[in-house]
Amino acid sequence: MASILSERQQDDLHKAILDYLHTNGFSKTFDQFKAELAPNHADFQPDPSAKTSGLLAKKWTSVIRMQKKIMELETRLAQALEDNSHLALPNGSSKQSNTDWLPTAGSAKHTLTGHRGTVNAAAFHPIYSVMATASDDFTVKVWDWDSGELERTLKSHTKRVSDCQYNSTGTTLVTCGYDLFIKLWNVENDYQNFATLRGHEHSISSARFLPGDDKVISSSRDNTLRIWDIASTHCIKVISPHDAWIRCAVPSEDGRFIITAAGDHTSKVVELSSGDVKAEFRGHDNDVEAAEFCPPHAVAAIRELVAVKVCKPAPQSVQTSGPVFAITASRDKTVKIWDINSGQCLHTLRGHDDWVHAIVFHPNGQYLLTAADDHTIRIWDLKTGRCTRKIEAHVQFVTSMSWGRQVVGTVQATDKADPNAGPRLVNVIATTGSDQSVKIWVPTR
Repeated sequence: MASILSERQQDDLHKAILDYLHTNGFSKTFDQFKAELAPNHADFQPDPSAKTSGLLAKKWTSVIRMQKKIMELETRLAQALEDNSHLALPNGSSKQSNTDWLPTAGSAKHTLTGHRGTVNAAAFHPIYSVMATASDDFTVKVWDWDSGELERTLKSHTKRVSDCQYNSTGTTLVTCGYDLFIKLWNVENDYQNFATLRGHEHSISSARFLPGDDKVISSSRDNTLRIWDIASTHCIKVISPHDAWIRCAVPSEDGRFIITAAGDHTSKVVELSSGDVKAEFRGHDNDVEAAEFCPPHAVAAIRELVAVKVCKPAPQSVQTSGPVFAITASRDKTVKIWDINSGQCLHTLRGHDDWVHAIVFHPNGQYLLTAADDHTIRIWDLKTGRCTRKIEAHVQFVTSMSWGRQVVGTVQATDKADPNAGPRLVNVIATTGSDQSVKIWVPTR
């Protein structure tokens, strides 16, 4: 059989093999191989300066690197082909609506820079292609996320701004910070700061509108939740469900319950009307950074995952209505799924290599997205609990993640039964990082 190597290549290979055998102490094999090569290499002596010295080890490690690179490229190609199959066709129809889109490594449309400190939160306007971001640099910036342009910078806080959110109509923006203040901004009047809410005794972690937009709930390092009446700017209720820093407080869709995440390694469900703790989730080994109620459209997928592992009946007040499952993320690098009725941990998602900061449910109810200090966002199939995609999102910690949906036109009906007809929605994701940047992830057009 003819050799695929030239005579010179064969000669170099033989010298490299002899060098490898001699260097690694295979003296008998070295002598035998040299004898079989005689007379060509009868006088061979290893020379560290020769080009064949260490050549086999170098080639071997090079092959391993190439194999790894090929696997990475194959994975990226598979993701690109999958995403390409989701794109809308020229006539407006699609194999899969882009409302089912998932981000990929190449789908970051913009990297927004301008903050001079860690960016802690991002909030999408419910109607327009506008987004607000909160930062350690004491400012809130308002961007046109579609164009990537900075529209304005809000300066009123005197310390770190930790959270921001628009109300359901987009007329008001709420922000909070480590200066102990919650501020309300009139979006329609050039973002004028029209109210400042005072009362917390330590750094404020989160501020969210309650359904109806007439109240705000905040969480703080002073171990309390506070409910504020916007019209009067008064604190109308103080709730103390934890003996540690409360990292966040998120209301349920009906506004009856709040889920918390705290530094005592627990998360709790609190009934707002009474202030009573209705469920407590224990199982994390470190601070809980984020918590979310499972939205109704994701319940079926989680039921399939956990096969409805409910051990005991729920209190009547929780069982008859309200959320069924909850998700928490922790500094212990895990994400846990809980049954609200029993307080039982039903499943643990493992994969992140550092603190997990953010949880976002996909609008189709099939996926959960998480963000962490390991620089990545990960996509989990809720039916199987498997991580289906890992994306290197930032060069440093990923501090938050937000999901927005925008109307960008109308798909014309081809017939009366056309399921694609109506407003065309586009998903958009924002991630923020300690690298002082904000990334905007949108479907490839």
